[in-house]
Amino acid sequence: MLRAGALVALGGAAVPLTGCDLFDGDKPKPPDPLEPLAAESADLAGRYRAAVAAASALADRLTPIADAHQAHADELRRVIGRPAPSGTPAASPTVAATDPDGLLAELRQAEQQARTNAAKACAAAPAERAALLGSIAAARATHLEALK
Repeated sequence: MLRAGALVALGGAAVPLTGCDLFDGDKPKPPDPLEPLAAESADLAGRYRAAVAAASALADRLTPIADAHQAHADELRRVIGRPAPSGTPAASPTVAATDPDGLLAELRQAEQQARTNAAKACAAAPAERAALLGSIAAARATHLEALK
């Protein structure tokens, strides 16, 4: 009986102590593991748009891929529950605009790394996020084929 009373007393004392965090609402949320993937998707969308601006002959081929990356970035941000950071500079291709083959090679390289990153994120993700990440990894693999 004394043990039961002691446990109740300790349990009752612990409740107010755990409630102390209720007033710490100003603490920033820890970064979500999807933040880098969302930023990478937005960066890829910017790279593709910059490539289209540099070589308009590639617009029909690259614009749908840019749109897909932007949709991925938007959906990842929605899942994370945070808007995209403001003031993010747009990426630009490093290959000369007169070289469409160089632009495509650069995009293939970026897309390959991005596909690898999405596949790793998918493998590490909890079940509720794995389907989204798996479809992003699959889309990136498809983009690689479209860039050949």
